[in-house]
Amino acid sequence: GAATTAEAATPNPSPHPNPTPAPPPIFTPYHARSLELPNRIVVSPMCQYSAEDGAVNDWHLVHLGSRAMGGAGLVIAEMTDVSAEGRITHGCAGMYTRQHVAAWTRIVDFVHARTAAKIGVQLAHAGRKGSTHHPWAGNEDYPLRPAEGAWQTLAPSPLPYKLDWPPPREMTRTDIERTTADFARAAQWADEAGFDWLELHAAHGYLLSTFLSPLANQRPDDYGGSLENRMRFPLAVFTAVRAAWPAHKPISVRLTASDWMPDGSGTTPEESVVFARQLAARGCDLIDVSSGGNSPDSPVEYGRMYQVPFADQIRHQARVPVMAVGALLGADHANTVLAAGRADLAVMARPHLADPYLTVHAAAAYGVGEEGYSWPGQYVRGRPRR
Repeated sequence: GAATTAEAATPNPSPHPNPTPAPPPIFTPYHARSLELPNRIVVSPMCQYSAEDGAVNDWHLVHLGSRAMGGAGLVIAEMTDVSAEGRITHGCAGMYTRQHVAAWTRIVDFVHARTAAKIGVQLAHAGRKGSTHHPWAGNEDYPLRPAEGAWQTLAPSPLPYKLDWPPPREMTRTDIERTTADFARAAQWADEAGFDWLELHAAHGYLLSTFLSPLANQRPDDYGGSLENRMRFPLAVFTAVRAAWPAHKPISVRLTASDWMPDGSGTTPEESVVFARQLAARGCDLIDVSSGGNSPDSPVEYGRMYQVPFADQIRHQARVPVMAVGALLGADHANTVLAAGRADLAVMARPHLADPYLTVHAAAAYGVGEEGYSWPGQYVRGRPRR
């Protein structure tokens, strides 16, 4: 028979009368190869300048361990140099001796045993920005003197980062081959140490970044000039690292998307899109999008989330997942960027220095259950409530 008026006016009952609301974007899991991150908050690599002959110690255990306990899905350890000459300062972390592997293993094992976070390592070579004082020495970013243990730096061309700095030595093909092998060895040792994730540092005016930038690379051979030539060494390093790193583990590359030069004389976002495509074709899983660092004269336009447009451009034009970094000042910024489809992961440095427990505090504020983060059992009685 015909339905009554009341029946006709009643909508079909939902098969899920009380559907569970979707979690905020930052608490959505992320997959890369065989790895699953419980959420999309990443602790950015932050140099601590506290290693001893390249070996990390208790400071790094507490620094990285506390941020892993703070609930972030991925914690990336600081810039870790593949050779002694690749350090910025005497206090920089390294992965160039067997002793370094053992020191890192202790930290990785703690993170795996005590937290739900994944931990990554950022492999790098400082290039012409090496052999300097650490930031709180009173002469920040100033080159070491010979009596202070200075060493000869390397670069694509013999151009100092600043005019009053000692000039770097132009790398020979032998230097290029040796450094490529150093990166591959460090990647193999990083796997032995148990790291879940590897990031290659090709940003901020360090060695790989200087090969990409016309501001630092004025070579007349097939490693300089055209973008194809300037990419040659960084791509060779990536290929060697990808081969040395297990196929089931992800790799990201941090790059300088722009040198911010108004006349276009440095690295441009358009060039970075091309570089990102080349990396993706060789097995890169994410691009960590930063900017600047190749020239002290770059007119960087700082501000809230100031590098997100670069991440957005690379994500959509190169069609590769990206991490956004740069003045994301908290969970709200991260949610905004992720929800808008401008990035896949949200990377924060200074907010995590101020609050190692940023993620669990965000979970409490948003009313998220514990599935998207990990609260240590020893601290559960202090877990914030909404």
